[in-house]
This record gives sequence, C-alpha cells and structure tokens, in this order.
Amino acid sequence: MRLQNKIRMQFAWVLALALFSGIVAYPHVLSFIPKFSLAPAIEDRLAINLGLDLQGGIHLEYLADVSQVPEDKKADALDAALAVIERRVNAFGVGEPVIQSSKSGAEDRIIVELPGVKDVEEAKRMLKETPFLEFRESQDEELERQFDERNAIEKKNAEDVLGRAKRGEDFSALAKEFSQDPGSKESGGDLDFVGKGVFVPQFDEVIFREDFKPGSVYPELVESPFGWHIIKKLEERGEGEGKEVRVAHILFSKQSLDMIPDSVRFKPTGLSGKNLKDAFIDYQGQGLGSPQVGLQFDSEGAALFADITKRNIDKPIAIFLDDEIISAPTVQTEITDGRAVITGSFTLEEVKSLVGRLNEGALPVPITLVGQQSIDASLGKEALQKSIFAGIMGLLAVSLYMVLYYRFLGFGAVFALLIYSAMLLSLFRLSGLTPFPITLTLSGIAGFVLSIGIAVDANVLIFERTREELAYGKSVHKSLQEGFRRAWPSIRDGHVSTLITTFILILMGTGFVKGFAVILALGVLLSLFTAVVLVRVWLRFVVSDWAEKRPWLLVAPKKLLEEDETK
Repeated sequence: MRLQNKIRMQFAWVLALALFSGIVAYPHVLSFIPKFSLAPAIEDRLAINLGLDLQGGIHLEYLADVSQVPEDKKADALDAALAVIERRVNAFGVGEPVIQSSKSGAEDRIIVELPGVKDVEEAKRMLKETPFLEFRESQDEELERQFDERNAIEKKNAEDVLGRAKRGEDFSALAKEFSQDPGSKESGGDLDFVGKGVFVPQFDEVIFREDFKPGSVYPELVESPFGWHIIKKLEERGEGEGKEVRVAHILFSKQSLDMIPDSVRFKPTGLSGKNLKDAFIDYQGQGLGSPQVGLQFDSEGAALFADITKRNIDKPIAIFLDDEIISAPTVQTEITDGRAVITGSFTLEEVKSLVGRLNEGALPVPITLVGQQSIDASLGKEALQKSIFAGIMGLLAVSLYMVLYYRFLGFGAVFALLIYSAMLLSLFRLSGLTPFPITLTLSGIAGFVLSIGIAVDANVLIFERTREELAYGKSVHKSLQEGFRRAWPSIRDGHVSTLITTFILILMGTGFVKGFAVILALGVLLSLFTAVVLVRVWLRFVVSDWAEKRPWLLVAPKKLLEEDETK
C-alpha cells in the first residue's frame, strides 16, 4: 500500500509539472478562463525572444583596430568598445540586441545584431560615433540671476491680472489668455470638484478656507512650487471631511534650478576626453584607504584644468559622457600638475565602472565596418512559420512511429514527448524573466527539432530491452524494471557524448552555431529527464495487472535469436 501511495504521489507531481509547463508554454489558454483579465499581460510578459533571423533586423560586423593599444591593455580596450556600443544600442531602444567580440584569424571583430531595426544607415551612424567625454562647470549663479529676473516679471504680471480679476473681469477669459497651466487653460482654469489633499499644501490651504466664499476671487496671489496662482472659488458641496470645492485658477509659472536638467546647469569648459591621457584606480593613504578615481591629462588638458579649478574652488566640476553626467566632484584646491582625483564613498566595483567609462571616452577603439546584412521581417516570419510547421510534423511523425511500433509503451513515450516539448518552450519563455534570456533563432529551432529525435532515442533503447526481457518469459513489471536498468548505461553515454559536443560548440562557436548548441544542450538534458524519470513514473502508475494478462498490448512481441532459443 505504501508503494502504491508513493507511485500515486509521483504521478501527481508529473501531472502538476505537465500542467505548469503547458500553461507557461501556451499562456493563451488562460484567456479561456472566464473573467481572467491578466491573461494577455501574462502572455506578453512570457513572450519568446526571437532572434534576428526570425523577426528581421540588421547584422553588422566591425573590425576593431587595437594595433595602437599597448599589448597589456588590448583586452580592456576591446571591452571598452563593447561597452560603448552596448550603451549606444540601449539608448537606440533595441530590444534584446546581441553584441559580442570574435576572432577572425589575427583580427579582432565586433558582431552587432539589432533585431527589429530597419534603418541600416542610422544604426551604423549610431555605432560608429566616438563617445564624447567632457568636463563642465556650474552656471547655477548665472541661471539663478536670470530666473530671479524672469520670476519678478512673472509675479508682476500675476499681480496685474489679479487686479483685473478682482475688478470683476471675466475670470474664464483671463485664464484662457494668461494661464500657463496647459491642463486647465482651455477650460477657463476650471479644476472641477476636489477634496482635501489633492493639491499642494499652499493651494489646498487657501481653497478650503471658511472665509473664502463661492463666487469670489482670493484677494492675494498664492505661491506654490509651480508658481503664482490666482484662484476663484466656484462652488462647494458636502461638509466636514467629505467637503469638496470647485475652483478655477490662473497660473503664472516660475523657474528654479530644480526644474533644469544637468546638461543646462553645467556649461562646457573646452576640456574633453581628447585631453585625458588615462583614468585609473587610486587609493587614499597609499593603498590603505578607500578606492578613488585618478585622472591624468596631457599638457593642453593640464593647463585648461588648472584654469578651471582655479575659478571653481568649492564648486562642482561635472564629468559628462555622451551628454550624461557620470560624476560631479567638488573642487577643493587649484590643480596645476594635470592630475586629479575624484573622491567619494565609492566601492571598488563603482570605481572600476567609472574608470572604464572615462577610458571609453579617452581611448576609443577605432572600428571599421567590414560586413553587413539586412533581414526583412517578412522573410523572418515566413522562416518561423516553416520552422514551426517542420517541428510539428517531426513531432507527429515520431509520435506515430512510436505508437505503431511500440504500442502502449509508445503512448507513454508520446506523453513524455509532449511534456518535454512544453518544458523546453517554458524554458524559452521563463528565461526572459532572468538576466540570461534565451534568444530563439532558426538554428535554435533546428536544434529543437533535432532534440525531439534524441528525446525518443532513450525510450527506444528502454523499450527494446523491455521486449527482450518479455521474450525471455519474465513478468511485465520485471521486464520494465530490467529494461530501464539495462538501457541506462547506453542512454547515459549517448547523452554525455552529445553534451560534450554541444559544450565545445558553445565555447568555440559564434552566432547561430552557439544558439544551435545551447538549445540542443537544453534539449538533451530535458530528454534525459523525460525518458528516464517521467516515462518510468507514468508506466509504473498505468501498467497494472491487465498488462500481465495482455503483454502484447504493451509492446509488440520480440522473437529471440536462435542461440537464445537454444538456451
């Protein structure tokens, strides 16, 4: 009885695995559940990442010239070039790009695949540009002076319009003419009914004042972080905490430094990445302190840096890479020797990252386009449809053969094969939620179709051994047990040899070859699990006394060789 319970429990786990894999592999089935509104969102979240050859896009191959880079820095320079390209591609908005280095003889090459991109020239322009590193100084004082002047004018204008509103001019017309709030300007400043806590405190406090009556204009300007408001209360309803008011306003906006992007707050100094000889990791206290970033400029850069630091003591100098601020250290003293240190509470990884980014701008690796290929999305779609059709036909052919030749045992193999297919598709979908998404390409689909045959190969070995044991007159249960036991060494060796081959392809191959090998390796591992574990659990649960009485239903009889019959 305990054995039977154990078998039932194992079979229940198999069914649960099959159900989970089926839902993940085919999430659109959730749409058939009534009122299950999350089905489309789940399906989008679990979308399979298609490669360049399936969804179309651009394949670019660049020659990286590292001949002028010192031998001990060539690897770092190539990594820096890859980081630059990856950052530019990410800014371009490409989903799941492939960016990798490769060797072609003695040449270093960079492969860039951009799925979904159609404009080849724009992509090439984006990748070929050298990242621009520059040092900028703060212009907050000048901006604040300008803002103060402008804000004074805006406040004066607001006071003039407030006077007109208090004298009874049409508030709606004034709002349409003067308000700088685009959300309410066209409706005459009407903000509709609101409760407490909807607006900023300065605004909220005024509109809920008891002495502020409907139909009146508040006699003073109301200042908030957004500017100066002229407020008219239109209506109110409710009491206590449920009280709501309907107001209209005219906004005269004000500017402050908080609203200005860093690229505007800091102005160029003329010091750029062309003047930076090197960025390196330095340590405070001769290696005993925390890590920091050291900078070394050339002679022109040293002179520029000395002048910049002299006029910006106790002020920040911002370091921009491709118009994005990466650090803004404060100048402590004038620096005349062309060396500087960026201090801060940095970890070693943060310092390494910052040094790498600085050197990207200072020491770009020249790249030359040596090959390009544009794949139309319609061709990729057609290839995907044909590949899916080939996979379905292969699955059906293998399933039909297994059922016809191995009878009931063949049904077990088909059952496991369906779970195997669902599990492999589930891995493709779930990998998109991890840092290592699997990209499905045409070669990957070929590996998937090939793995279907490998998935049943283990079952063929097991079933053949089972037929032999039955032919010797053993019971069905004993024959199945011996079939799995005796076939295991051959199954193990066959799968291990295939895995060794795929690992070599993954390590040494590039592009589509690596994609083929990755999916084939996953298929081999899953096929081993389905054949040895899932099929065995299924047969132990299903095969009972009926099989002992009708073994011919289980599998076609096998005639022994003459020498075996003599024995």
